[in-house]
Amino acid sequence: MFAAVSASANADDLGLQGDIGTTGVGFHATIPLRENLNARLGLGYLGYSYDGNTRNMDYRLHLKANTYDALLDWYPSKESAFRVTAGLAYNGNKIEAHGAQGAGGSYRLGGGTYDAAAVGEVRGRVSFNKIAPYLGIGWGRGSRDEKGWSFSTDIGVLFQGNAKTSLSSSGCSASTAVCGQLAADLARENRELRKEADRFKVYPVLRVGIGYTF
Repeated sequence: MFAAVSASANADDLGLQGDIGTTGVGFHATIPLRENLNARLGLGYLGYSYDGNTRNMDYRLHLKANTYDALLDWYPSKESAFRVTAGLAYNGNKIEAHGAQGAGGSYRLGGGTYDAAAVGEVRGRVSFNKIAPYLGIGWGRGSRDEKGWSFSTDIGVLFQGNAKTSLSSSGCSASTAVCGQLAADLARENRELRKEADRFKVYPVLRVGIGYTF
């Protein structure tokens, strides 16, 4: 796509934009293809920590949103800055999950409690499809006829698919019976974690940016 875009536009047509939003801090390069069609290539990164839980366990979570997208902006009217956008993103979004210990250094898991010193640290990971379609609308236009500074917005969704989860402990030194029960509870909790994470299979995108067209 980058080769096709480069072949269809001069270097003087290039627009560069810095943006911030739910995909993090990033930038996009805009090149007009036709009077009512632009191409955009960009990336975004966001790191965010927060507390969360399922029905059976509390977590300390760290979201790493990392996307690289290739977008096409279509303008229904050549006089308007309103645009409809579609494209694809390489989706590196993932969530690192750490089991939160309660009072006395124990985990609440599967309706029971486990001594963290005996069962080890509980860790998990949530990931999504690496290739994710994007669909949205927005305002902002870089073109051959409009040079200088501009403001833009994007509102849309990234279809990143069903979550993939893994959950395990770093090592269990308790009795065989306790370790066996822990493994069964972790397997059930992994399914609960997947259900919670599936709420993010459609990831909301809201961005604002300031750009310059050369």
